[in-house]
Amino acid sequence: MFDQIAPTYDVLNHVLSLGIDRGWRRKVVREVARSVQSEGDVRLLDVATGTGDLAIAMAKRLGLGLVRITGVDISEGMLAVGRKKVEAAGLAQRVKLQQGDAQKLGFEDGAFDCVTAAFGVRNFGNLEAGLKEMCRVTKKGGKCLILEFSEPRGAIFGQIYRWYFHRVLPWMGRVVSRDKGAYSYLPRSVGEFPTPEKFSEMMLEGGFSGVDVRKLTGGVAYIYTGEK
Repeated sequence: MFDQIAPTYDVLNHVLSLGIDRGWRRKVVREVARSVQSEGDVRLLDVATGTGDLAIAMAKRLGLGLVRITGVDISEGMLAVGRKKVEAAGLAQRVKLQQGDAQKLGFEDGAFDCVTAAFGVRNFGNLEAGLKEMCRVTKKGGKCLILEFSEPRGAIFGQIYRWYFHRVLPWMGRVVSRDKGAYSYLPRSVGEFPTPEKFSEMMLEGGFSGVDVRKLTGGVAYIYTGEK
C-alpha cells in the first residue's frame, strides 16, 4: 500500500494536514537538537522514515559535530522518493535511507544517540516488539522521540475532527492517490492506536524511563519522549 501511494504521499500529507505536520516535525527536531548537544560524532536513527521528511529536517537543523542520520523503512517505494529528496537537498553524505523492519533492526545495541519516529509506529505489526527494538539500539542516556496521531477528545473539536478525518480525508486521499484503501486505512489505524496514557505505559514496558507526553493541536498529535 505504501509503495503504491509513495509518489503522492508528501503532497497529501501537507494538504490534508493544512501544513501543520511541518510544524509538528520542527518541534521534534528542536527536541532532538537539545538532546544531542555534542562536539563529537552524533548518530541518529529515524524509524519508519517514509520519504525521509524528519531525517532531512534533522540533517538541516543539526550542524554540530559529525551528525549522521540513518532512516529505516519497510517500503522501498517510500525510500526511493526519499533518496531523491536527500540528493536534491545535498545531504547524501549525512543521510542514509535503507530498507529494514522496525521490529528487527539490524544495528548493534546502543548504536544511536537518539531514535525518532514520525507517524510510523502505529503501522508496526507488533508495537511492543518495535518499541523494545527502538530502546535496544538507543545508547544509555540517549532519548527516543515519537510523533504520532491521536483522536482529540473535546466534544466540539473532537466531533469536527472525526468528521474531517473519517469523511473528507479518505475521499481526498482517494482522488489524489487513486488508492481506494490507503486513506481509509489512515483514520482506522489512528482509531486503533493506544491512548496517550496507554502508549506511555507501553514505552515504559519497552524499556524507556521518564516518559514525557506533549499534546499538539488540541490532541490531534502527540510527542512522546523517553529516556534510556
